[in-house]
Amino acid sequence: MANQVTTTTQKPIQALKGMLEAPSVKAQFESVLKDNAPMFIASLIDMFSTDSKLQECEPKALINEALKAAILKLPLNKSLGFSFIVPFNNSVKVGDSWTKKMTPNFQIGYKGYIQLAIRTGQYKYINTDSVLEGEYKGKDKLTGEIDLKGEAVSDKVVGYFAYLELHNGFRKTLYSTVKQIEDHAKKHSKTYASKDSSWQTNFDAMAMKTQIRALLSHYGLLSTELINAMNSDADFESTEQKVESEIKGNANSKNVDAFQDAEVVSSTISTNNPFNDEQ
Repeated sequence: MANQVTTTTQKPIQALKGMLEAPSVKAQFESVLKDNAPMFIASLIDMFSTDSKLQECEPKALINEALKAAILKLPLNKSLGFSFIVPFNNSVKVGDSWTKKMTPNFQIGYKGYIQLAIRTGQYKYINTDSVLEGEYKGKDKLTGEIDLKGEAVSDKVVGYFAYLELHNGFRKTLYSTVKQIEDHAKKHSKTYASKDSSWQTNFDAMAMKTQIRALLSHYGLLSTELINAMNSDADFESTEQKVESEIKGNANSKNVDAFQDAEVVSSTISTNNPFNDEQ
Protein backbone atom coordinates (compact mmCIF):
# COMPACT_ATOMS: atom_id res chain seq x y z
CA MET A 1 0.00 0.00 0.00
CA ALA A 2 2.86 2.36 0.85
CA ASN A 3 4.41 1.85 -2.57
CA GLN A 4 1.05 2.51 -4.21
CA VAL A 5 0.72 5.88 -2.44
CA THR A 6 4.27 6.87 -3.39
CA THR A 7 3.64 6.07 -7.05
CA THR A 8 0.45 8.12 -7.04
CA THR A 9 2.13 11.21 -5.60
CA GLN A 10 5.09 10.91 -7.98
CA LYS A 11 3.02 10.79 -11.17
CA PRO A 12 2.24 14.54 -11.46
CA ILE A 13 5.81 15.49 -10.49
CA GLN A 14 7.28 13.21 -13.12
CA ALA A 15 4.79 14.50 -15.68
CA LEU A 16 5.91 18.07 -14.97
CA LYS A 17 9.60 17.15 -15.10
CA GLY A 18 9.07 15.38 -18.40
CA MET A 19 7.38 18.41 -19.93
CA LEU A 20 10.08 20.75 -18.62
CA GLU A 21 12.70 18.56 -20.33
CA ALA A 22 11.07 19.11 -23.73
CA PRO A 23 13.46 21.19 -25.93
CA SER A 24 10.75 23.69 -26.88
CA VAL A 25 9.87 24.34 -23.22
CA LYS A 26 13.51 24.60 -22.12
CA ALA A 27 14.15 27.03 -24.95
CA GLN A 28 11.37 29.34 -23.76
CA PHE A 29 12.80 29.58 -20.24
CA GLU A 30 16.36 29.93 -21.51
CA SER A 31 15.39 32.72 -23.89
CA VAL A 32 14.22 34.95 -21.02
CA LEU A 33 16.35 33.72 -18.11
CA LYS A 34 19.62 32.77 -19.87
CA ASP A 35 21.97 31.07 -17.39
CA ASN A 36 19.43 31.39 -14.57
CA ALA A 37 16.92 29.08 -16.30
CA PRO A 38 18.03 25.85 -14.53
CA MET A 39 17.73 27.47 -11.10
CA PHE A 40 14.28 28.85 -11.91
CA ILE A 41 13.08 25.46 -13.19
CA ALA A 42 14.43 23.77 -10.07
CA SER A 43 12.50 26.20 -7.86
CA LEU A 44 9.35 25.53 -9.92
CA ILE A 45 9.71 21.77 -9.42
CA ASP A 46 10.38 22.27 -5.69
CA MET A 47 7.27 24.46 -5.32
CA PHE A 48 5.18 21.91 -7.24
CA SER A 49 6.44 18.92 -5.26
CA THR A 50 5.49 20.49 -1.91
CA ASP A 51 1.97 21.60 -2.88
CA SER A 52 -0.54 18.76 -3.26
CA LYS A 53 -3.24 21.04 -4.67
CA LEU A 54 -0.86 22.45 -7.26
CA GLN A 55 -0.17 18.87 -8.33
CA GLU A 56 -3.83 18.59 -9.37
CA CYS A 57 -3.24 21.24 -12.04
CA GLU A 58 -2.32 20.34 -15.60
CA PRO A 59 1.47 20.62 -16.08
CA LYS A 60 1.03 22.59 -19.31
CA ALA A 61 -1.15 25.19 -17.58
CA LEU A 62 1.33 25.41 -14.70
CA ILE A 63 4.25 25.99 -17.07
CA ASN A 64 2.32 28.75 -18.85
CA GLU A 65 1.83 30.52 -15.53
CA ALA A 66 5.47 29.97 -14.55
CA LEU A 67 6.58 31.58 -17.81
CA LYS A 68 4.82 34.79 -16.72
CA ALA A 69 7.12 34.93 -13.69
CA ALA A 70 10.13 34.05 -15.82
CA ILE A 71 9.43 36.86 -18.31
CA LEU A 72 9.25 39.32 -15.41
CA LYS A 73 12.36 37.72 -13.85
CA LEU A 74 10.58 37.30 -10.51
CA PRO A 75 11.49 34.22 -8.44
CA LEU A 76 8.76 31.70 -7.63
CA ASN A 77 9.49 31.28 -3.96
CA LYS A 78 6.90 31.72 -1.21
CA SER A 79 9.50 32.61 1.39
CA LEU A 80 10.84 35.48 -0.76
CA GLY A 81 7.38 36.88 -1.47
CA PHE A 82 7.97 38.22 -5.00
CA SER A 83 5.61 35.98 -6.98
CA PHE A 84 3.56 32.81 -6.60
CA ILE A 85 1.46 30.29 -8.47
CA VAL A 86 -1.75 29.69 -6.54
CA PRO A 87 -4.12 26.78 -7.34
CA PHE A 88 -7.86 27.47 -7.38
CA ASN A 89 -10.79 25.13 -7.81
CA ASN A 90 -12.61 26.71 -10.75
CA SER A 91 -15.71 25.69 -12.66
CA VAL A 92 -14.94 24.65 -16.24
CA LYS A 93 -17.24 23.43 -18.99
CA VAL A 94 -16.64 19.91 -20.26
CA GLY A 95 -18.98 19.08 -23.10
CA ASP A 96 -22.46 20.12 -22.03
CA SER A 97 -21.79 20.08 -18.30
CA TRP A 98 -19.76 22.03 -15.76
CA THR A 99 -17.21 20.49 -13.45
CA LYS A 100 -14.68 21.63 -10.85
CA LYS A 101 -11.06 21.71 -11.94
CA MET A 102 -7.92 22.87 -10.16
CA THR A 103 -6.22 25.60 -12.19
CA PRO A 104 -2.94 27.47 -11.52
CA ASN A 105 -2.96 31.26 -11.23
CA PHE A 106 0.11 33.51 -11.36
CA GLN A 107 0.13 36.23 -8.69
CA ILE A 108 2.64 38.91 -7.75
CA GLY A 109 3.40 39.90 -4.18
CA TYR A 110 3.87 43.51 -3.06
CA LYS A 111 7.63 42.91 -2.99
CA GLY A 112 7.44 41.95 -6.65
CA TYR A 113 5.77 45.24 -7.57
CA ILE A 114 8.35 47.19 -5.60
CA GLN A 115 11.14 45.27 -7.33
CA LEU A 116 9.72 46.05 -10.78
CA ALA A 117 9.37 49.73 -9.88
CA ILE A 118 12.97 49.90 -8.65
CA ARG A 119 14.17 48.50 -11.97
CA THR A 120 12.84 51.56 -13.80
CA GLY A 121 15.41 53.75 -12.02
CA GLN A 122 12.74 56.45 -11.55
CA TYR A 123 11.90 55.93 -7.87
CA LYS A 124 13.82 57.53 -5.03
CA TYR A 125 11.56 55.93 -2.41
CA ILE A 126 8.77 53.37 -2.66
CA ASN A 127 7.22 51.71 0.35
CA THR A 128 4.08 50.11 1.74
CA ASP A 129 3.22 48.97 5.24
CA SER A 130 0.49 48.50 7.79
CA VAL A 131 -0.53 51.24 10.25
CA LEU A 132 -1.07 50.27 13.88
CA GLU A 133 -3.62 51.78 16.26
CA GLY A 134 -2.25 55.08 17.55
CA GLU A 135 0.19 55.68 14.68
CA TYR A 136 -2.29 57.57 12.51
CA LYS A 137 -2.58 61.12 13.90
CA GLY A 138 -4.68 62.70 11.16
CA LYS A 139 -4.06 64.69 8.02
CA ASP A 140 -3.33 68.29 7.13
CA LYS A 141 -6.45 69.79 5.52
CA LEU A 142 -4.36 72.19 3.45
CA THR A 143 -1.77 69.82 2.01
CA GLY A 144 -3.59 66.52 2.49
CA GLU A 145 -0.50 64.94 4.04
CA ILE A 146 -1.04 62.26 6.65
CA ASP A 147 0.75 62.11 9.97
CA LEU A 148 1.97 58.62 10.92
CA LYS A 149 4.34 59.73 13.67
CA GLY A 150 2.10 58.63 16.52
CA GLU A 151 3.11 55.94 18.97
CA ALA A 152 1.40 52.57 18.54
CA VAL A 153 -0.87 51.78 21.50
CA SER A 154 -1.55 48.18 20.46
CA ASP A 155 -0.77 45.59 17.79
CA LYS A 156 -4.11 46.21 16.10
CA VAL A 157 -3.78 47.14 12.41
CA VAL A 158 -6.11 50.00 11.48
CA GLY A 159 -4.99 50.72 7.92
CA TYR A 160 -2.36 50.49 5.20
CA PHE A 161 -0.34 53.05 3.27
CA ALA A 162 1.71 53.08 0.09
CA TYR A 163 4.19 55.83 -0.68
CA LEU A 164 6.31 56.75 -3.67
CA GLU A 165 8.72 59.55 -4.44
CA LEU A 166 10.37 60.03 -7.81
CA HIS A 167 13.84 61.42 -8.41
CA ASN A 168 12.24 64.56 -9.85
CA GLY A 169 10.60 65.26 -6.46
CA PHE A 170 7.02 64.19 -7.23
CA ARG A 171 5.52 62.18 -4.40
CA LYS A 172 2.20 60.58 -3.59
CA THR A 173 0.75 58.64 -0.69
CA LEU A 174 -2.32 56.42 -0.62
CA TYR A 175 -3.91 55.49 2.71
CA SER A 176 -6.87 53.17 3.30
CA THR A 177 -8.46 51.72 6.41
CA VAL A 178 -8.78 47.98 6.92
CA LYS A 179 -12.48 48.16 6.05
CA GLN A 180 -11.79 50.03 2.82
CA ILE A 181 -9.28 47.36 1.82
CA GLU A 182 -11.76 44.59 2.66
CA ASP A 183 -14.56 46.26 0.70
CA HIS A 184 -12.26 46.70 -2.28
CA ALA A 185 -11.12 43.06 -2.18
CA LYS A 186 -14.68 41.73 -1.91
CA LYS A 187 -15.67 43.77 -4.95
CA HIS A 188 -12.65 43.38 -7.22
CA SER A 189 -10.64 40.30 -6.21
CA LYS A 190 -11.73 37.06 -7.85
CA THR A 191 -9.88 35.06 -5.15
CA TYR A 192 -11.03 36.82 -1.98
CA ALA A 193 -13.86 34.41 -1.13
CA SER A 194 -11.74 31.28 -1.53
CA LYS A 195 -10.71 29.69 1.76
CA ASP A 196 -7.30 28.98 0.23
CA SER A 197 -6.83 32.55 -0.95
CA SER A 198 -3.89 34.60 0.28
CA TRP A 199 -6.53 37.10 1.42
CA GLN A 200 -7.55 34.55 4.03
CA THR A 201 -4.08 33.30 4.93
CA ASN A 202 -2.01 36.50 4.70
CA PHE A 203 -4.28 39.54 4.67
CA ASP A 204 -1.50 42.03 5.51
CA ALA A 205 0.58 41.07 2.46
CA MET A 206 -2.43 41.23 0.13
CA ALA A 207 -3.53 44.58 1.57
CA MET A 208 -0.07 46.07 1.02
CA LYS A 209 -0.03 44.63 -2.48
CA THR A 210 -3.40 46.25 -3.19
CA GLN A 211 -2.14 49.62 -1.98
CA ILE A 212 1.10 49.56 -3.94
CA ARG A 213 -0.69 48.40 -7.11
CA ALA A 214 -3.28 51.13 -6.88
CA LEU A 215 -0.64 53.78 -6.23
CA LEU A 216 1.66 52.66 -9.03
CA SER A 217 -1.02 52.08 -11.65
CA HIS A 218 -2.47 55.57 -11.31
CA TYR A 219 0.38 57.78 -10.06
CA GLY A 220 3.65 56.00 -10.82
CA LEU A 221 5.90 56.00 -13.85
CA LEU A 222 5.14 52.62 -15.41
CA SER A 223 7.51 50.63 -17.56
CA THR A 224 6.21 48.12 -20.09
CA GLU A 225 7.35 45.46 -17.63
CA LEU A 226 5.17 46.89 -14.86
CA ILE A 227 2.14 47.14 -17.14
CA ASN A 228 2.62 43.53 -18.21
CA ALA A 229 2.90 42.51 -14.56
CA MET A 230 -0.39 44.16 -13.67
CA ASN A 231 -2.13 42.53 -16.62
CA SER A 232 -0.64 39.12 -15.76
CA ASP A 233 -1.56 39.15 -12.07
CA ALA A 234 -4.55 36.81 -11.76
CA ASP A 235 -5.94 38.17 -8.50
CA PHE A 236 -7.15 41.50 -9.92
CA GLU A 237 -7.43 40.45 -13.54
CA SER A 238 -10.86 42.04 -14.03
CA THR A 239 -9.72 45.52 -12.96
CA GLU A 240 -6.08 45.69 -14.01
CA GLN A 241 -6.76 44.87 -17.65
CA LYS A 242 -7.89 48.51 -17.86
CA VAL A 243 -4.56 49.93 -16.71
CA GLU A 244 -2.79 50.18 -20.06
CA SER A 245 -5.77 51.72 -21.87
CA GLU A 246 -6.30 54.25 -19.07
CA ILE A 247 -2.67 55.33 -19.20
CA LYS A 248 -2.77 55.75 -22.97
CA GLY A 249 -6.12 57.53 -22.83
CA ASN A 250 -5.53 60.13 -20.14
CA ALA A 251 -1.81 60.18 -19.35
CA ASN A 252 -2.39 58.39 -16.04
CA SER A 253 -4.26 61.38 -14.61
CA LYS A 254 -7.58 59.86 -13.48
CA ASN A 255 -8.50 59.29 -9.87
CA VAL A 256 -8.13 55.75 -8.57
CA ASP A 257 -11.45 54.24 -9.68
CA ALA A 258 -11.10 51.17 -7.49
CA PHE A 259 -10.19 53.31 -4.48
CA GLN A 260 -12.68 56.16 -4.52
CA ASP A 261 -13.03 55.81 -0.76
CA ALA A 262 -9.28 56.02 -0.07
CA GLU A 263 -7.43 59.14 0.97
CA VAL A 264 -5.00 60.41 -1.67
CA VAL A 265 -2.41 62.59 -0.02
CA SER A 266 1.04 64.11 -0.33
CA SER A 267 1.17 65.17 -3.97
CA THR A 268 3.56 68.06 -3.36
CA ILE A 269 7.03 68.42 -4.84
CA SER A 270 9.60 67.75 -2.15
CA THR A 271 12.87 65.98 -1.56
CA ASN A 272 11.93 65.12 2.02
CA ASN A 273 10.67 61.61 2.69
CA PRO A 274 8.21 61.35 5.63
CA PHE A 275 8.97 57.65 5.98
CA ASN A 276 12.73 57.64 6.29
CA ASP A 277 12.53 55.14 9.12
CA GLU A 278 10.71 52.73 6.79
CA GLN A 279 13.35 52.62 4.09
